[in-house]
Amino acid sequence: MRLYPAGMAAEPSSTNPVLSDAQWLRDLIRDIPDYPQAGVTFRDITPLLGDAAGFHRAVTDLVERFAGVEVDRVLGMEARGFILAAPVAFHMNAAFVPVRKAGKLPWQVIREEYVLEYGTDKLEIHRDAIHPGERILVIDDVLATGGTASATARLVEALGGEIVGLGFMIEIGDLAGRNKLGDHRVESLAVY
Repeated sequence: MRLYPAGMAAEPSSTNPVLSDAQWLRDLIRDIPDYPQAGVTFRDITPLLGDAAGFHRAVTDLVERFAGVEVDRVLGMEARGFILAAPVAFHMNAAFVPVRKAGKLPWQVIREEYVLEYGTDKLEIHRDAIHPGERILVIDDVLATGGTASATARLVEALGGEIVGLGFMIEIGDLAGRNKLGDHRVESLAVY
């Protein structure tokens, strides 16, 4: 089933250079140099979110990357991961689970500390958000150093969930975050 609006590109195909290199996505991402600190290039997805067809296509492409995979819950990390994970969960007929920064969830949580490309932080998830044996898809906007994604994977596994994949809109290849994700299936729409 096609989820693209009328007039969008044809089925993704490795023989279609426009789709295989994800230039459409790169054209909708704004690079902001030296933010939040010198030497870091922030990938701003707000232009993509403001483009209805582009946002629809990004969500659809993430869903299609995991077509045929049984998913019980889709996890999205605070904050931009929420924006993508919730509609992915909706299209996959799965539940959505927010993974939040420390101190934001109102009930019993488990916590995991992780390293960012420019510091450290902590993530939390409700203790009852995942049940043993549930199949979990993790979705976020950017895979950079892999700290956030690997911390989320540890939270899932601590609660007995099975990670069936991790999907990202953007991957910063030079930072090798994929290496922190072990043997898990990783799909990225565009690699910088």
